[in-house]
Formats: sequence, structure tokens, C-alpha cells
Amino acid sequence: MEAKFSQRLASLSEGDLSAIIQMAWEDRTAFETIQERTGWSEADVIRLMRHALQPRSFRMWRKRMKGRTTKHRAMRSPNMKFDDRLVANHRRANC
Repeated sequence: MEAKFSQRLASLSEGDLSAIIQMAWEDRTAFETIQERTGWSEADVIRLMRHALQPRSFRMWRKRMKGRTTKHRAMRSPNMKFDDRLVANHRRANC
């Protein structure tokens, strides 16, 4: 399993890796959107972040993401006025 993850990680360009990390840090970009854009599931993104970030930064990110309703579409209030797909498109254009 680790070899498969390592191969997927190695296949990412620096820009793709940066884009995934940026979307993962963005509060309004849901994990579902990250998976639609990149094919990386929430569990994959967590592993990637654990690998790419310093331990303290990873712990800070996990604490920030845990329970954040905007990171999961199913947990979002219907009153939310933004579409995370548009946020992700904007971020992608800036890469």
C-alpha cells in the first residue's frame, strides 16, 4: 500500500502537489471537490499532507480541518452562498 502511495506522490508535478496542498488548506474547498479535480480521496490528501508538511504544521492543519463543516458538502448548511467548485477553479487558474 505504501509503495502505491509513493508512486502516486512521485507522479505529481510540483504544481499539482502545490495545488492539492493549497486546496486542502482552503476552508471552503471540500474534500469532494479535491477528489473530483485530482482523484485524491480525503484519506489520500491526509496522507499527502502528513508527508508534505512539517509535523507541527500537519497537526495544526488536522486540528483546523477536524469538524469543519465547509470541508464536507454533506455537513454544509443549505444557507451557504458559495460553490467550492468555483473556488477550486479560481485557485487552479492561479497555479
